Amino acid sequence: DAAPPAAKGPAAAPGPQPFRFPGKDTGLTLLGDRPLVAETPEHLLDDETTPVSRFFIRNNGQIPSETQNADAWKIKIDGEVNTPLELSLGEIKKRFRPVTYRMVLECGGNGRSAFTPQARGNQWTNGGSGCAEWTGVPLSAVLKAAGLKPSAVYTAHYGTDVHLSGDAKRETLSRGVPIRKAMDRHSLIVWAMNGQPLPNIHGGPVRLVVPGWPGSASHKWLNRIWIRDREHDGQGMT
Repeated sequence: DAAPPAAKGPAAAPGPQPFRFPGKDTGLTLLGDRPLVAETPEHLLDDETTPVSRFFIRNNGQIPSETQNADAWKIKIDGEVNTPLELSLGEIKKRFRPVTYRMVLECGGNGRSAFTPQARGNQWTNGGSGCAEWTGVPLSAVLKAAGLKPSAVYTAHYGTDVHLSGDAKRETLSRGVPIRKAMDRHSLIVWAMNGQPLPNIHGGPVRLVVPGWPGSASHKWLNRIWIRDREHDGQGMT
């Protein structure tokens, strides 16, 4: 008999390994190193607000170098907008009112190790989620400042991480969400996590947090949001 679809494709990633990373609890479990992926064992997820030291790690490409001037970081908003913007993080902080929400971020692959037959990819148990206090501005406020055209249908997110191959022309990941989700008040452009500057490993100095959607929609090292007149078709969407 032919194998079910979940069993086809590349073999599953290697099993859990010990994990060591600056600022992280030694109890975390390494699921893969290319790209770097680590989960949090369930017994370390007993806080109402997950400490940064215990928060899971999920990457798709190479980790960018830490920026030395967070407020100079720039984000471009273009596409189906009346006024394309390029704002520094410092300008965003001054121009828009910040909010803080405690929200869950979860990898779309969380629980994958329970699949039968075994599915390809990182073999998450239940540690691909965390609940942090995220500080930033509503994405909707920035999009309203740019002025969405009636043709605006979907966002497309981009970051500065480079493809694992090192080829700058290849997309690492580019997800997006429908405009209605982008305009939800809980969808944030974030620069702080649990009251501290957003760590580089978690997408600092600035990322998206889009609660209720797979974590891949919460783009790390955010530098561009392209507003599209159709559903986005970037890497990770198709």
